[in-house]
Amino acid sequence: MFKSRPFLLLVVMPLALTVVLAGAIFGGQVMSDSHVGDDIQHALAKKLGTSHDIELSQLQEVQYGYGICGLYRTASSDNGYASFFYDKDSENIELDINSRLYKSRCGLSAVC
Repeated sequence: MFKSRPFLLLVVMPLALTVVLAGAIFGGQVMSDSHVGDDIQHALAKKLGTSHDIELSQLQEVQYGYGICGLYRTASSDNGYASFFYDKDSENIELDINSRLYKSRCGLSAVC
């Protein structure tokens, strides 16, 4: 007579636990990444001292995911996009493209 208990314990349970664990890890990562755009917009609004909507473009993770380089534009601006660097750990934003921090994180030499 065939017993299904060893099959359940040795095959189905480990597979189910692996799927649940993977879902928890990757689901948590997706949830935390979805709020980064909002965090950047709030940091930019605070740094610029504006309450207008801020449009983000060309976001790129740098420094192994600890920072983000990109472009922004305020809704009230007639000018084009301007560059920024956002540090996820310190939640600090750098708008000066000539600064050492920006050049070391977002410069072309940092990509190559």
